[in-house]
Amino acid sequence: MERVVTVGLDGSPESLAAAHWAADEAERRTLTLRLLHAWPLLAPEPTRIPSEIDQNYWAKRLVHDAKAELHTHHPGLTVIGSLVADDASDALLRAASESEMLVLGSRGLTPVESYFLGDISMTVVARAERPVVLVRADERAEEPSTFESGAAGGVVVVGLKLHGACDDLLEFAFTTAAVRGVPLRAVHGRSIPIHAYAPWGVDHTVTQKERQDAQKHLSQTLRPWREKFPGVTVTDTIRLDSPARAVVAAAKGAELLIVGRRSHPVPVPRLGPVVQAAAHHARCPVAVIPHD
Repeated sequence: MERVVTVGLDGSPESLAAAHWAADEAERRTLTLRLLHAWPLLAPEPTRIPSEIDQNYWAKRLVHDAKAELHTHHPGLTVIGSLVADDASDALLRAASESEMLVLGSRGLTPVESYFLGDISMTVVARAERPVVLVRADERAEEPSTFESGAAGGVVVVGLKLHGACDDLLEFAFTTAAVRGVPLRAVHGRSIPIHAYAPWGVDHTVTQKERQDAQKHLSQTLRPWREKFPGVTVTDTIRLDSPARAVVAAAKGAELLIVGRRSHPVPVPRLGPVVQAAAHHARCPVAVIPHD
């Protein structure tokens, strides 16, 4: 099967921004880019029919225009179009299982809108078997990050929980940093334990021990991946804060934020607070990686 990056197109500015991001990534990884538009009312393709009575005209026009625009920026990239007569969520989930990654446009939502407004992209993220990247149309390049590194330039950030296996997450993170030629920043957020609080404030003896334990665990987790990817510069950071706030703060100025979610076979998959915070509040694109 051909290795592809698939992007979902629906005619919105968000999906076009996602297509441009996906084209860049497909070119870096030497993969084919597939432009997917799903619409349940697509008619069976006739042999010949005038455009003025073609029920699929606008769907085909949407994919054709996006393909033409991407070719002007990526003349050497193989781009294929795909029209699917199916519900968008079902089509995207099926496409995700066949792709190296699925890229979707995502709206930047306020906290109130995030709670009440359903979003196809979040439904797909919760169920997809492969990495899903969310890209917003209003994302702009920020000033290069200097977060705890002192060095300007792009960076890929990965948030780590440090409990349970995370090989799929780290494989994606190190590979992404390698193909981009940028450093990787591994971040672990850990809330201050209740017993660290005292009437006079925070017991720094407790917080120091928490930081040291987390740092030791993080270093052990990263060690085999540093050896596997010797060309990737890695910085590791412990933040005594909620994991959700830690990853969003660390993503400021990043090229990409990578977070993981447990792929449990439950009837109604749920996204944890870290993925929710990253998807709704990080300004950079967010990759969500399912793992055991």
